[in-house]
Amino acid sequence: MKGFPPELDRRMRRWQEQRWILDAVIKTVGVEWDQARIAYTLGPCGPSATADFMGVRQRVQKFADISREFERAAGRRRRHAEQAVQDGRSVVARESYFIASLLYGSAQWPLFCHSDENLRLDDAKIACYRAYAELADHPVERVEIPFGDGHLPGWLHLPGEGPGPYPVVLAIDGMDGFKEMMVALYGDALLTRGVAVLAIDGPGQGEALTHGVYVTPDNFREAGRAAVGRIRRHSKLDPSRVAVSGVSFGSYFATLVGAAVPDVKGVAVAYVCHEPAGETIFQSASPTFKLRFMYMAGMDDEEAFDAFRTGFTLEGVGREVTAPYLCIAGEDDDLSPIEHTYALMGEIPGPKELLLYEGERHGLHTSSSSALGPSDREWMAEWLSDRLLTDRPAPSRLAYVDLAGRVSDKPWS
Repeated sequence: MKGFPPELDRRMRRWQEQRWILDAVIKTVGVEWDQARIAYTLGPCGPSATADFMGVRQRVQKFADISREFERAAGRRRRHAEQAVQDGRSVVARESYFIASLLYGSAQWPLFCHSDENLRLDDAKIACYRAYAELADHPVERVEIPFGDGHLPGWLHLPGEGPGPYPVVLAIDGMDGFKEMMVALYGDALLTRGVAVLAIDGPGQGEALTHGVYVTPDNFREAGRAAVGRIRRHSKLDPSRVAVSGVSFGSYFATLVGAAVPDVKGVAVAYVCHEPAGETIFQSASPTFKLRFMYMAGMDDEEAFDAFRTGFTLEGVGREVTAPYLCIAGEDDDLSPIEHTYALMGEIPGPKELLLYEGERHGLHTSSSSALGPSDREWMAEWLSDRLLTDRPAPSRLAYVDLAGRVSDKPWS
């Protein structure tokens, strides 16, 4: 079945009322109407995937086109990889399998239920990534972490072939991401610094979601404890040098992990979702955000979900985060007003740093402050490396990047 059943299409009022507007916006603005999905999925692939993603951008004219066009591009890349294997060209195969996996994952995004189509795409995504992992230029290991009646899947990336033990970052994506896109094909910011990465699909995310592991307001605490416990039992990972990172809604999830596992070396988050109950992202932003999160929670009833989402709050959680905390955000975040980030960081008792870009929105990269200022990815990688590889003390500061790209310290107010 393509898409999802009509009864599920009617589960959310704004989705029904605004669907025609959404299609008109996509026809005018393109597939990145709500966020830079092409940019952030293309990024880990590198420039060789530009034609694949730009082709999708050109062909998508309405919401129903998204899954089909990403799958079309993924199938082409998969065939290219399979031919490269037959020809004995392992590097070409590696790259194409990686790109195909991320294209298949992107094709899953608009499918907000456990449809046969969604499950088929999930299988294809994982199969391509497994094939990539066998050919990767660094060790990549499949990890399955027991969780409730199921498990949390992950990919462990090691920075070298040696015995270790390596410091490691537990990486958590947002509501629209998946573990396969958390580590770059080449030149990953953490791997190149000698830091391993365990990228997981937590509750409600990616492969975990398709296997029925749903998100609740606080079950990332348990997920974090389980994942860090797995890290600390791995022979090639240093149990004393573990940090956590999260992006977008992963900024909420990673903060919960930092509260649940207080002895990690640091918690670094970016593109924040700190507003209690997600009032802006679920009630004012594109209806796709709410529809996606209802799927992540395993809920079909919007009224029940509205009661459920009130449990998503970090009020009081900051006091439990004793590890150094880095937050990277846009001053004009359109999905989570920045005052909620100030409130959270005001509660954190330990060292805390906020890198704030003037005029920027949720995903950054829309204003001159991020174009001319420091790279947010490099800033996070350096900060995490300092926590894991050096004795450099963690700073407590509000670093403000103005529209000219200049960084200056400002008071916490």
